[in-house]
Amino acid sequence: MTAQELEAIGEDASLLLVDDDEPFLRRLARAMEKRGFAPETAGSVAAGKAIATARPPAYAVVDLRLEDGNGLDVVETIREKRPDARIVVLTGYGAIATAVSAVKIGANDYLSKPADANDVMNALLAKSDAMPPPPENPMSADRVRWEHIQRVYELCDRNVSETARRLNMHRRTLQRILAKRSPK
Repeated sequence: MTAQELEAIGEDASLLLVDDDEPFLRRLARAMEKRGFAPETAGSVAAGKAIATARPPAYAVVDLRLEDGNGLDVVETIREKRPDARIVVLTGYGAIATAVSAVKIGANDYLSKPADANDVMNALLAKSDAMPPPPENPMSADRVRWEHIQRVYELCDRNVSETARRLNMHRRTLQRILAKRSPK
């Protein structure tokens, strides 16, 4: 942790992380704590709104789709309670329409999963008028495709036929992709 990074965070290092993926949430909280933030986690819209109301954070990272609703509800609550908060919306379902909605509601940035802690920190600390620098090691297009297929496969309870239908792909083609190792 450098002095410049601590200075960029400021006096109030409170960070609210809202995501229903528990392992991801724990890893991100540990990583952000190492970078100088004081993270607090929530696994649902209700918990996120409760924390945002009781202790409005200076920074927030909110997943767009949560089991009990839409993460944009948490963004609205934070924005009402603390207009100067820096908020990043994180999602595995990146689309232009949802990015526009997130920014209109009050998010400062929008990242697609999987994003690492450095990407999140750069987005949180970026100046409003400047874009964060590009990632040092971005994933290849093949890796992004593979990650998306794996996520949909998991969301379909590892049902190959249902996953193939949702991805508009032939079932046998999907089976071949799933049998291979992940690309670099």
